[in-house]
Amino acid sequence: MAEGDALIAAHVLDYPYSRSVGPVIGAFLTGLRDGRIVGARTPSGGVVVPPTEYDPQTGEDVGEIVEVGPAGTVESWAWVTTPGPKQPLDHPFAYALIRLDGATTSMLHVVDAGSPDALATGDRVVPRWKPAADRIGHVLDIEAFVPEGASGGGAASGGATATAGSAAGGAS
Repeated sequence: MAEGDALIAAHVLDYPYSRSVGPVIGAFLTGLRDGRIVGARTPSGGVVVPPTEYDPQTGEDVGEIVEVGPAGTVESWAWVTTPGPKQPLDHPFAYALIRLDGATTSMLHVVDAGSPDALATGDRVVPRWKPAADRIGHVLDIEAFVPEGASGGGAASGGATATAGSAAGGAS
């Protein structure tokens, strides 16, 4: 082999197994399929959404599964003006951290507000669910969150505008 020639070996990286989601994540996904959002109560009394099997602060096992929301408060957001082909919506939207009622952590999801001027940090949002027959136990069973009521907003109210399908960090 001459110097500078590259060795090439064809290889397909494949993971031919399935993973069980377990009782905590399974409860979350089943809840989504059924049109409910659940979290896990930590030993200190907090509620983690989406639930994790362990308390993110202490590493202890979480306790009971509890229903939260469905409404919540936008804590931070970033506007996507030109969604790419793999984005959850085919029109401009916001990625947002949403603290659901009863939760002590935020959940990342999308807000379909129409324009960045119609969204502000602190706004109340509710889920817009897929039809029950189309739900499969996936986070996108919630098509998007939508504002509870009309509100002003935009970058001056805590959001940030992004272009070319990317998202910029919103201030909270």
